[in-house]
Amino acid sequence: MEVMKILNNTADLDNMIYSNNSYRAWIGLYDDHVLGSWWWSLSDPSFYKPGETEFRQWYPGRPIAGYTDNVCAGIQHPYGLWYDRSCDIIHYAVCADVRGSSVTFVIITILMTWPEAQSYCRAHYTDLASVRNMAENQKVQAMLKVGLYWFGLFRDSWKWSDGSTSSFSFWKKGQPDNNNETCVAADFSQSGAWEGWSCDMERAFICYGPVVPVSKKVLKVKFENKKNLDLNDPAVMEAMLKQLKQKLRAQGLDDNIKLSWRKQADGNVFHKEDKKTNKRRRKREEL
Repeated sequence: MEVMKILNNTADLDNMIYSNNSYRAWIGLYDDHVLGSWWWSLSDPSFYKPGETEFRQWYPGRPIAGYTDNVCAGIQHPYGLWYDRSCDIIHYAVCADVRGSSVTFVIITILMTWPEAQSYCRAHYTDLASVRNMAENQKVQAMLKVGLYWFGLFRDSWKWSDGSTSSFSFWKKGQPDNNNETCVAADFSQSGAWEGWSCDMERAFICYGPVVPVSKKVLKVKFENKKNLDLNDPAVMEAMLKQLKQKLRAQGLDDNIKLSWRKQADGNVFHKEDKKTNKRRRKREEL
């Protein structure tokens, strides 16, 4: 949601007006139609040792092949075997509270859909539980009472173009609608909520790249005021900044450089040089 807030603050709706369905921009999510892709809600790769993301304890005959709905995994009492169910069914849940290398499982006896359980666990703990090995499966199994409990495994054919495995979603209600719309746009007229669209539509789009480090330097400058201008006049200061920026560009500095004046304690930027004080200072330096 922090990224969605950034995108909403960045989006310029005035430049996102089309003949139909304005204010939308492509993001990097797409459907690759691979139904066998199972992911953990807690996607941090450092949380898993080699092979742990692939650990499974399915009930025989599960998962069901060809099941095209949004599918999530639950762990069943009393044997600790896993079932695939529609994510919209309500069940209890198992959350995980991760503190460094220590993991505590927490049973939540509130009936919720899988997305609701995911949001609940992320708000109150770390995430829905990842079951990484047989020891953890047996630990969770011993905590279960009656019925099936959601945990952090889900099947999703939607992928991020950069290969990341984030399980965050921000779909608009009723989306995705499985209507051969395999690319995703954010609707910034509705806080950037996601919609599936045909990939051959033309839209604005959002790129990202590495964060450019920002440095700040404070320089003291001296001007000869031959025309006796009021250098603290905002219009004069603005004109001076423009000239300085032009000179810096001519010397090959980046166009993204930002210049500003720094006010002194009395609220002014510029002060007239005291020549007598400077003469006394120079004499002291010579001595």
